[in-house]
Amino acid sequence: MLDAKDRPLVKAEIERRVAELGPWFHDLDLAGVRTAPDHFLWRYPENKFKRFRHVIPEDLTGKSVLDIGCNAGFYSFEMKRRGAERVLGIDHDERYLEQARYAASVLGLRDIEFRRAEVWDVGALGERFDLVIFMGVLYHLRHPLLALDLIHEHVARDLLLFQSLQAGAEGMFEPDADYDFFDGKKEFDRAEWPKLHFVEQRYANDPTNWWVPNEAASAGMLRAAGFAILEHPEPEVFLCRRGEGPASGAVYPAKGSAA
Repeated sequence: MLDAKDRPLVKAEIERRVAELGPWFHDLDLAGVRTAPDHFLWRYPENKFKRFRHVIPEDLTGKSVLDIGCNAGFYSFEMKRRGAERVLGIDHDERYLEQARYAASVLGLRDIEFRRAEVWDVGALGERFDLVIFMGVLYHLRHPLLALDLIHEHVARDLLLFQSLQAGAEGMFEPDADYDFFDGKKEFDRAEWPKLHFVEQRYANDPTNWWVPNEAASAGMLRAAGFAILEHPEPEVFLCRRGEGPASGAVYPAKGSAA
C-alpha cells in the first residue's frame, strides 16, 4: 500500500490545497492546476523567465544553488530541473515557504530545501553556492547595497543571477573614475546617471518597496559589490560573476546560525 505522501494526487485535492495556501504570487502549474491564474503579470514568473533562461547554464549537474527570496519556489524548481545537486530556497514569509514545499511535493522535487531566513542571514548559512539567485528582492530592502555586499562576502562562489524592478532612464551608463567637487555635480542631472528612486510612503500599496533603481544604478551597484556583469539579456536582469570585492568595502561577520 502506498504511503499517503507517495500516492498520486487528484486534481480536486490539489485545487483545495492551492486555495488553502493562497494567495500565490508565483503562478505555477501543479499537475494542471494554476496557482495564480488571474495574476496581473500573467503567468509570472514563467513568462519572464523565458526571456533570459538561455543565459543560465543548461547543465547544473553537481552544482549548488541558493535562491534568496524564493517565494513559492519557481526558480528553485527550474534550477533543480537543470540538475543542480543542492538547492536551498530562503524567504522571510512562512506562507511562501509552505507554498514552495507543497509545490515541490506535487512536482516530485522533494530534495529541495526551503528554510525561513532573509538576505541579512546569509553570513550564518556557513556555505558558498555556485549560483546565487537574487531576483525581485533588492527594491524591498532599506539597505540594498549592504545586501549585495553580504552576498559577495558570504555565499557567492561563482555566478549571481540578479533582477530588480527598475524605473527611470534605460542604459548602462558608467561614470568616470572621478569628478571635480564643483563641476562634477552637474553630472548628477544627467538622465542616464545611476539613480535610486526613494519610496518614502508606498508604491503599489506595498510598504516594503523602498528603492527603485534605474538600469545604470542596478549595474553600478553590482559592480561596486564586486560582481562582473557577464550577460544582460533584458533591462532588469543581470548574470554576474563574483570577482574581487572593493578594497574599501566593509566585512560583515556571520552571527548566529541560519541552520
